[in-house]
Formats: sequence, structure tokens, C-alpha cells
Amino acid sequence: RLGLVGDLKFHTLTPLKNLQNLSLSGNAFTGRVAPALGSITSLQHLDLSNNQFIGTIPGRITDLYGLNYLNLSGNKFDGGLPAGFRDLQQLRVLDLHNNALRGDIGQLFTELRNVEHVDLSYNAFYGGLSVAVENVSSLANTARFVNLSHNQLNGGFFKEEAIGLFKNLQVLDLGDNLIAGSLPSFGSLPGLRVLRLGTNQLFGPVPVELLEGSVPLEELDLSRNGFTGSVRVINSTTLKVLDLSSNQLSGDLPSSLRSCEIVDLSGNTISGDISVMENWEASLVVLNLSSNKLSGSLSNLSHFEDLNTLNLRNNSLTGALPPLLVTSPRLSVVELSFNQLTGPIPGSFFTSTTLKSLNLSGNHLSGVIPLQGSHVNELLVMSSYPQMESLDLSYNSLTGGLPSEIGNIAALRLLNLANNDLSGQLPSELSKLSNLEYLDLSGNNFKGKIPDRLSTSLNGFNVSYNDLSGPIPENLRGFPLSSFSPGNRLLIFPHGMPSANSAQVQPPDHAGHHNSKSNVRVSIIVASVVAAVMIVFVLLAYHRAQVKEFRGRSGFSETTTVGDAKLGRFSRPSVFKFHSNVQTPQTSLSFSNDHLLTSKSRSLSGRQEFVAEIVEHDAPERATTSSACVNTNLLDNEPTTSGRKSSPGSPLPSSPHFIESCEQPAILDVYSPDRLVGELFFLDTSLKFTIEELSRAPAEVLGRGSHGTLYKATLRDGHMLTVKWLRVGLVKNKKEFAKEVKKIGSVRQPNFVPVRAYYWGPREQERLLLADYIDCDSLALHLYETTPRRYSPLSFSQRLKIGVEVARCLLYLHDRGLAHGNLKPTNILLTDSNYHVCITDYCLHRLMTPTGTAEQILNLGALGYRAPELALASKPVPSLKADVYAFGVILMELLTRRSAGDIISGQSGAVDLTDWVKLCDEEGRGMDCIDRDIAGGEEHTKAMDELLAISLKCILPVNERPNIRQVFEDLCSISV
Repeated sequence: RLGLVGDLKFHTLTPLKNLQNLSLSGNAFTGRVAPALGSITSLQHLDLSNNQFIGTIPGRITDLYGLNYLNLSGNKFDGGLPAGFRDLQQLRVLDLHNNALRGDIGQLFTELRNVEHVDLSYNAFYGGLSVAVENVSSLANTARFVNLSHNQLNGGFFKEEAIGLFKNLQVLDLGDNLIAGSLPSFGSLPGLRVLRLGTNQLFGPVPVELLEGSVPLEELDLSRNGFTGSVRVINSTTLKVLDLSSNQLSGDLPSSLRSCEIVDLSGNTISGDISVMENWEASLVVLNLSSNKLSGSLSNLSHFEDLNTLNLRNNSLTGALPPLLVTSPRLSVVELSFNQLTGPIPGSFFTSTTLKSLNLSGNHLSGVIPLQGSHVNELLVMSSYPQMESLDLSYNSLTGGLPSEIGNIAALRLLNLANNDLSGQLPSELSKLSNLEYLDLSGNNFKGKIPDRLSTSLNGFNVSYNDLSGPIPENLRGFPLSSFSPGNRLLIFPHGMPSANSAQVQPPDHAGHHNSKSNVRVSIIVASVVAAVMIVFVLLAYHRAQVKEFRGRSGFSETTTVGDAKLGRFSRPSVFKFHSNVQTPQTSLSFSNDHLLTSKSRSLSGRQEFVAEIVEHDAPERATTSSACVNTNLLDNEPTTSGRKSSPGSPLPSSPHFIESCEQPAILDVYSPDRLVGELFFLDTSLKFTIEELSRAPAEVLGRGSHGTLYKATLRDGHMLTVKWLRVGLVKNKKEFAKEVKKIGSVRQPNFVPVRAYYWGPREQERLLLADYIDCDSLALHLYETTPRRYSPLSFSQRLKIGVEVARCLLYLHDRGLAHGNLKPTNILLTDSNYHVCITDYCLHRLMTPTGTAEQILNLGALGYRAPELALASKPVPSLKADVYAFGVILMELLTRRSAGDIISGQSGAVDLTDWVKLCDEEGRGMDCIDRDIAGGEEHTKAMDELLAISLKCILPVNERPNIRQVFEDLCSISV
């Protein structure tokens, strides 16, 4: 840790014949480790960790027979381990974590003898653990610490006779792999203290000895697997940390809990009354039972005096809110949203000096916000005291005004009071909240003017559906119209900004106070008008572009805004071609970076961007993109015609999938700052390039959608990438973004387009996501391609195979607790003539703010893939069950060759695809909805009926809908 740099010349160390301890850790040395190191046979302790060494580990390192400590972690070593490690008989510590090493773990086990500490985490080792006993015995006899997490291990777990050999084992970490199967008994491990098996594919019951004390565990992590059954008792007196979240556990809460301090049982289907927690010992510090089916009152939590974090979100808890901060004065985080709590909010929530986050949204709370007289005074403003940073009381029935004392909660960063019955003037003290980043006061009855000088840190702002008046403060004029309208008819908009009166519609049903029937009527009228307008634009685009094809060839899937670029005879530019203060000629295709990327987020009320002129030319290069020639708003909301005209054979398709790309690639010359001064982060080590190489890469525009603008970039070595330039205002902060993008980048499976890297620039509009470019077509093209056809219609067997592969991909994600979030045919690529599936655009909602996530879900809804529960949620978030719904719709599309967006006319009137299929099934004429290309023969009729039944199960209400594992198993049981 002396900040040393440069290539290390190891041969200069070889004369040190008596050197025993060589530690160069925590510097910035580069280059390869020379074989000459193996000649210093006196070495006993070698630490080269946390440098930038590359290449393979030299084979001569096994000549260091006296070595007892070897640490090469935190470098860029690749390849396999050299043969001969078994010769290092004195080796006790082997730490190679966080490199790019690979190899079969079973063979490696045979090389390790007498080692006590083994850390191979964050590499690319593969293979199974269910190896023969003789192959693991030499390691098992001495191992105390084994960490193989974050690799690519697959297959089954250790056999019971093998795991029983690890008599000295204290820590076993196998998290974030692909290990499958059930667990053996751990009763023969008398010293095991830490067991981490989270994010694998394990299933079956949780071994009882892990919870009942026969194994002296202190930490147990089995999260994000597929464990089933119930957890009846937790009698261990040593267990401090228990994480069983995101499994399939059921039954009641454990009747007893002894010494645990951190308990996470969230994301299961545990039910029953929480009154059983009265029997739990009072040692809890963190408790997370969110997203279960629990009921009862919160009054049973009064004995947890040391509680710091309480999360009971998304259950069915009832009754009044007790004074939790009185009985648990150390509470820092309280998350009770989406329950059925009633009554007033206790004032003690606002007198605490420990509470940092309070979320009571989505309940039935009433009364006033108890800030007045609550002594939220200068004592709380003092920087030496912890202060509340997040307050969410939205979607309740709170009344009264917003007290001026709100300005004394000086650390507040998020304030959400949306969809209540609050009224009165907005207090000027809001301007004292200088750290505020998100403010939502929409859906209330506030009057008067918007306070001046609100926080300059605001990234999210919404006061729509109120009765505010007066001018919009200058520092808020950069927010979109949807931040102020509908509602607020008396607001004075600055010149150049459309007034609220120009596009008023009836507010939606906020907290159940508005008339839902009138909303439906207004929505139908608005939808009809918008539909007519968009049909005209689609016709114009179709006529002028002479549309030829709709191709999907990218790591991300997007649609194009033609207003961003016109096609013409120009040289191919760089995707980031940097110029400073350049005036672009009016005839050029170049746009400024600000023009292209800094426009504020599209409003959720559906503002449309219009189709610009499309100029044709006859250059020889064909477009190989997934772009379409209209804006994503038009795509996502495009109307459909009724009756048979919506079938694939019609001359003007009605489905969004039919919008076809122009024959030439859209090319942009993006003008940006003089140089990139941000950071380029790689998510794996298989691809390396510099920011300069990326900036000089020839580029083509592929499209533009709800996440941002998409480019294809070709690096100097010929490697092609898709670069998603994320839209301004939709991306989380750097810390959260980095955490989530690493989760997405950890998805390394052949059926997923890998995300390779991301760039974080100093300006808000400089957020880039980089993935591989895949040259193939989407399922949408294969299903809905118009004439002239380049593909034969998919057979039933091929369609079933595609369905099974997509389900397998979803199972891979769901077993890791990850929802795809944006599943639709354009995000399913078919990579070869055998129709192997490759999934793209997965988990991107994890990078987005709530606004970005909501917009993505709105787009899904317009296309027909949004689960009903998301439409009803106040803050919709993609879920595993919502993925299952979208997959069910895709199964229907595979069977019918009709788009989810089609409106189909029949005896019962016009219905969408899902309602039509349900209707046909209920009337006993399910085969009538099957695509005639596959319904001609009789040989697969039973299999088609089975597939139809599975698709209908997938769109059941959320509490009846199967999980993806059940769906996958049902699909695999269909015989053709």
C-alpha cells in the first residue's frame, strides 16, 4: 500500500536467496508474474494481492515447496491453476479471489492438500461438487474456511458422505452459483459457524439441524433458492443471522426464536398471525418479513427494545399503528407499506432522533400529519443527531395541511405525500429542505402558490392533481408538464411551456375518492382520439419509408425515434465523436448531446413525439437493427384494428410488432464534451478497451425506447457492442446503480446477452450501458413478419421448444430472485436455425428510479404484457409473478400468432388477446384460436390443448398464478 506502479521485474528479486516474506499488496503493479519467482525457494509468505497483474499463474510457483501463505487475490489473472499444487505440502492459506481464473472445481479439489483457508470466490470455476469422496478427502481433513462463491459451479451439492469429512470446517460459502438439488445432513459438522448458500438452485426442505442447535451455526444464508416446507421452530442458541428470503417457504411463522439478531424471511408465502412473535426472544435488531401473507396487529412487537430495522411491507396487517418508537427507541428504518393499517400516525415517529426512514404508504391511515407540537425543533436539526432522510406517507387518507414544521427535518431527501386528502397552502418552510431530491405532493387538494427556492437537488418533482395557482418557480421549469398537470388549472406557465389547461383530463382514482366510471369513459375517449392520430402517423411512416423488414440484432432491444435522425448519404460517425463549440450546419445529421439526451423524461400522461421526415437512399449496406421508424411512444401505444384485419396477413398490421425498420441504418453524429472524464467499469475481464477506443468506434443508431437511445459500436478489433445511452432523470444514483448493475452483470448464462460494462460520466446525461451485439432476429419477426416472408412459419414443435427455453431462462433469473421486468417477443432473440433463445433487456428496471420503472411498466401495459396487479399498484415494481403473466401472454401469441396488442372482434364485442383466448376456452372452442398454420394436422391437438391450458394458468390472478418452476415443469411434460 505504498502507491507503487509499473511492471515489476521479478528477476531483480531472485538474488535474495533467503527471502521468506514478500508482500507487495495494495499497489498498482502491472504486467505478468515471471516464472523466475519460482527460484526464490526460501519464500514462505507471498502476497501479491490487490494489484493489476495479468496473465496466467506461472507453473514454477509450485516449486516454492516451503510456501505456507499464498495470496494473489484482486488481480486480473486468468486461465487455470498450474498443475502441481499438491506438491505445496506446507501451504495453509490459498487466496485467489476476485480474478478471472477458471477450471473444473472437482479436479482442483484433488490438488489441494493440508490447506486450511481456501478462497476462490469471484472467479469462473465450474463443475459440480458431487465428486467422489476420495477426490475431496485431502482438502476435507484440514479445511477450516472454504469460499467458492460467485463462480459458475453447477450440478449437485456435496454428497452426505463427502460433507461429513469436513470435521474442522468453520465457514462454507458457496453463494451465487448454479448449484442444484437438495441439501444433505450437516449434523456431522461440529464446528460449522457460517453457512452461505444463497442465490443457487437448491430446493427441498431446510435441514432441521441447521435451525435446532445441533450444528453451532452463527450465520445461515439460504436466500434466493427454491426451498419449500415450513420453519416451525428456531431453537438454536448460537444463531445470530438467519436469511431464508426469496424461497417458497409456507406455513406459519416459527413458534419460537431464540438468539437471532438478524432475521430475513421475506419473499415467501408464510402466513398466519404475527402474534406468535410474542414468544420470540427480544434480541432482534433487524427483522424483515416483507412480501408474505401475514396478518394480525403490530401490538405484538413491543418487547423488541433493540430493534433497528423493521420491514413488514406487503402483508395483510391490520389495526392501529402502535407507538413503535416508544417500545423500540433505536429504530432507524420502519417499512410498513402496503398493508391495511388504520387510524392516526403516532407523533413519536417525529420526535425520534434515530429514525432515518419511515414508509407507511399504501395503508388506510387517517388524521393529520403529527408534526405540529411534536417538538421537531432545532434540537433535531443539529447535525450531531441522526435525522430522518426518507418519509413516505402516500396513498393513505390523511387530512389537514402540511405543517410548517416539515422544514425542520433538515436531512430529508425523499418526501412523498401523494394521494391523500391534504389541503391548504404549501408551507414556505419546504425551501429549508436543501437536501431534498424527491418531492411528490400529487393527488391532494393543496391551494395557493408553489414555494420559491425549493431544493436545487430535486431530481423528482410532482404536484399534479391539486389546485395550485400562480407562476411556476424558475428552478422548477425544467420538469416536464406531467409534474404539474393534470390539475392546477390556475398555474401560470412560462412562455414556451404548454399550460395545464391545454391538456386537462379527469384525474385518476386517487385513494378511491374520484369516480372510477367517469375515468373509464374519459380514458376510452382519450384512447380513441390518440389511436386515430397514431394510425395516421403510422400510415405516413409506412408510405414514405417503403418499409422492408423488422430485424432484431442487439444486446438490448429498442425502438427508434425517427425525429432523432434522418437517413442520408453520410460517412459513418463515431458514437461519441467529441467536438467542442461546433456549429452544426442545418443540413447535417449532427445533433448536440443536449438536444439528443437531456430532454426531460416523457410524462406519464402520454405526451407523444412525432414522426419526422424519412429520407430514402440506395446505399448498399442493409440495416441490421431492431429499430422501427417511429417513436417508442407510438409503438407502445399504437392502436389496433378489430376483427380479422389484425391477423398477420393483413396489408397494414395493427400490432406494435409490425412497425418495420427502414432499409438503411439511422446514423447520428453525437456532439459531446471535448473528452470523456468519467469512469468505465467492466463487469467481466473477457473484454478490454479504453474510453478513447469506445469514443472512436464507428456507430449506428439502433433505436430509442423507454430506457434511452441505443447504438451499435464497432471496436478497433472488430468486436461489436450495443451501447445504451440511458435517458436523463431515470437512473438511480451512482452507488445504487453500481450495486444493481453488478447483479445484472453477474448473469452469465448462454441464453442471456451479457452486459459487459458501464460508463458513468460527470454529467447526468452521461450514463452508458454496454452489452454484446447479437446478429439475429427476434421472436416478434418470426411470428409477425409481413410479406415478403423470409422465414417459413414456425411449426408447433418449434414454438413449444421456444416456450420451454424462455421458461428455462426465466427460471434461471427467478431462482436468483431477479425479475426480467420487460418480457416481450422483441426481447426474445432466436439465434440460429435451431431457434435457440437468447434473452435481452433483462432486469434494467433495477437501474431505474421509480419514475423510470413506472414508465417501463406503462409501456408494457400498452403492449399487452403488464400483469393486472401492476396496473393497480400505486408504485408498481416488476415481480416474478408479473414475469409469469407476460410469459403466459407470449405462449398465447405462439399458439395464435396474434399480437398481445391486437383487438379482436367477435360475438361478445371487441376484446384483447387474453380475453379472447379465455372466452374461446370457456366456450369449449379452444382450437378455434390456434394459428391455422399449425392447427391443420391432428397429431398435436392434445399437446396444443395442454399448452393452451398452461398459458391460461399464467394469467390467473396473482394469488392463484403458478411460479415459473411449476410452469417450466408443466411445459417439459408436454409430449409432441
